[in-house]
Amino acid sequence: MPSALRELLPDGGLRRGTAVSVAGGDTGLLLALAAGVRETEGGWAAAIGLPDLGLAAAGGYGLDLSRLLLADDPGSHWPEVVSVLAGAVDLIMLRPDGPVPPKLAARLAAVLRRSGCVLLVAGPWPGAVLRLGVRSGRWFGLGDGHGQLAGRRVEVVAEGRGSAVRGRAARLWLPDEHGAARPYQEQQRAEQQPAEQQSAGQRLTERQPAEQQAAEQQPVAAVV
Repeated sequence: MPSALRELLPDGGLRRGTAVSVAGGDTGLLLALAAGVRETEGGWAAAIGLPDLGLAAAGGYGLDLSRLLLADDPGSHWPEVVSVLAGAVDLIMLRPDGPVPPKLAARLAAVLRRSGCVLLVAGPWPGAVLRLGVRSGRWFGLGDGHGQLAGRRVEVVAEGRGSAVRGRAARLWLPDEHGAARPYQEQQRAEQQPAEQQSAGQRLTERQPAEQQAAEQQPVAAVV
């Protein structure tokens, strides 16, 4: 799991055999969470009902594209596809084709518990143990009609039920300039350190001429 998201999740990761809801279906947050599948033994993932999923973006967040199965348009058969793939992969990203009835969600929850597969849903899901969403966000990099997007700074909130977290929030780059998830504070420190070093160097440079000048003005004792 990317370090940027660990503090938001119970036990620092996604619990096997559970469903997690990503409010608003934010693709960046969905991919950043899915990148945690690389820490599992198999590391296989699937994307169902996500025909617009950017594979380059998925790779940037850390997903292994050689272990990613795609079912772009399953239509109304998405529950059957989820049931079948849950026994073959470690994590499934899903966008249902409409509202999910609670009875259907409960039936698929039993499938997830048996298989240990994690279900990440782009949108609401009845009975989700954890709900995450982007509360605010801002893109950087574009000037006045020129430039290119360099990153998006967001605030992610998480809440859950039972022993899951409640009301926790974190500020992240999602993505940063390299296409990955990164804590916003970490990025700030990386940017501030060179500036601090430069200021220290300037103070040293300014002090040296003053000390040199003072030494030149010292009276010289005559040697007899």
